[in-house]
Amino acid sequence: MQVTPRIVFPSGTGFCTYQPVVRGDRCPWNLDCHNCDKFVMSGADLLYWRRKAEQWASLAEHAPDDRTADYLHSVFEPTARAIKGLESALAGLGLLGAALAMDLRRPQDYYDRQWTLAFRARDLAELDSEATDVLEESA
Repeated sequence: MQVTPRIVFPSGTGFCTYQPVVRGDRCPWNLDCHNCDKFVMSGADLLYWRRKAEQWASLAEHAPDDRTADYLHSVFEPTARAIKGLESALAGLGLLGAALAMDLRRPQDYYDRQWTLAFRARDLAELDSEATDVLEESA
């Protein structure tokens, strides 16, 4: 997995590493951050994404029928893999506890590793798939 050591622009739920956007230029992908390979996530984003996963699970649970629930699960599934990959990456670095304890309502040290260490969302989704494959092989 590649750690992204660049200047970044916060997108609200992660960071954009596409340098023209960081410089202030218009995004050529119309701010479709979650489908962009320039989008990265850090430990500071973990709690937001966990809450988002709970929200999607609740929507699916209250869906009017199974087909709608299955659709909602399938739409969120790539994001869920990226969240699990982020948790795995943070745990491997010994940062998972700090990420889970972060309180964004308080002033932050933006030079802390929770903010400065970021991973491409696509790589995180692949990391989760690889970890699942390893667990299934060992079972």
